[in-house]
Amino acid sequence: MWLLLIEVLIVLLLLGGAVWWTMFSGRPKDAERQGRDDDPTPRR
Repeated sequence: MWLLLIEVLIVLLLLGGAVWWTMFSGRPKDAERQGRDDDPTPRR
C-alpha cells in the first residue's frame, strides 16, 4: 500500500514538473510581440 502511494506521489510530481516546464520555459512575452506586425498594441 505504501509503495502505491509513493508511486502516485512521484507521478504527480513528474506531471507537475512537466506542466511547470511547459508553461514557464521559452521566450519572454515581450520577445513574442516584437516579431509580429499584426499586433494591435502600440510599441513604446
